[in-house]
Amino acid sequence: MRMTAIPARRARVTWSWYVRASTVQLIMYAVLIIGALIAMFPFIWMIITSFKSYGEVASGRFFPRELRWWNYIEAWNAAPFARYFMNSIFIAITTIVGDLVTGVLAAYAFARMEFPGRDTIFFLFLATLMVPGELTVLPNFLTIRWLGWYNTYQAQIIPFAASVFHIFLLRQFFMNIPRDYWDAALLDGCTHFRYLISVVVPLSRAAIVTVALLSFIGSWNAFLWPLIVTSSEKMRPIQVGLRSFVTEQATQTQLMMAAATMVIVPIIIFYLFTQKQFTQGIATTGLKG
Repeated sequence: MRMTAIPARRARVTWSWYVRASTVQLIMYAVLIIGALIAMFPFIWMIITSFKSYGEVASGRFFPRELRWWNYIEAWNAAPFARYFMNSIFIAITTIVGDLVTGVLAAYAFARMEFPGRDTIFFLFLATLMVPGELTVLPNFLTIRWLGWYNTYQAQIIPFAASVFHIFLLRQFFMNIPRDYWDAALLDGCTHFRYLISVVVPLSRAAIVTVALLSFIGSWNAFLWPLIVTSSEKMRPIQVGLRSFVTEQATQTQLMMAAATMVIVPIIIFYLFTQKQFTQGIATTGLKG
C-alpha cells in the first residue's frame, strides 16, 4: 500500500505542477497576443481606411461598404510619387553606405586600436546621445545654408552619414571578437585595415545588417529635416510627399492612408530579407567594455 501511494502522490504533484505551468504559459501567450493586436491596430486601421470613401471616413465608419481599390491609383496620381520614391531610395541607399563606412571604421578604431584619449573621445561621443535632436536642427540648417547645400541631396544625406549609436553598436560587437584572431593575423603581417576587411567585417555581418536596417528605416521615415532643407518637389522624399493630401479645405484621409500603405511596403520588404541577421545582431551584440 505504501509503495503504491508514493507513485500516486508523485503523479498528483506532477500533474498539479503541469497544470500550473500550462496556466501561466496560457496567460503569458494571451497577454502577448493582446499586446500584438494593440500594436498592430494602427496598421490595420490604416489599411482598412485606405479602401474607404471620404464620406465613410468623415462619418467614422470602421469597415467600408465597398473596397475602393482605385484609391491607390488616385493617390499615386495625386502627386509625383514616382519622383518621391526615387528620391527616397537614392537618399536611403547613399545614407546607408556612408553610415556603414564611417560606422565600421570608427567602431574598429574604438574597439581594437590603441591611441591617446581613446576612451575619453568615445565617452564624449556617447554624451552626444543625450542632446535632443531638436536642439541641433537650427545649427545644422545654418551650416547647410552656409555650405550652399540648401535644396540638394547633400543636405539630406551628409548629416546622417554617421551615427553615434551605430558606432556604439558596432564597437560592442567588434569587442566580442576574440583577441586571438588579431594576434594570429599580426603574426602573418596583417595590417589593421586588412584585418578589418578580411576578418572583422565577415564575422560581424549580423551587426552590419542591423545597422543598415536601422539606417534605412531612419532615412526612409525622415520628415522634419527634409521638409526644412528642401523647397522643390524634385528634391523631396516620400514622407514629405504625403503632405500633398493635406489642403486648406480638408485632408483626404483615405488617399493619405493609401499612400502611407505604399510607403511602408519597402520597409517591410527590406526587413523580411534581413530579419534573421537583424535578430542575430540584436541578440549577440554584447555590452563588453
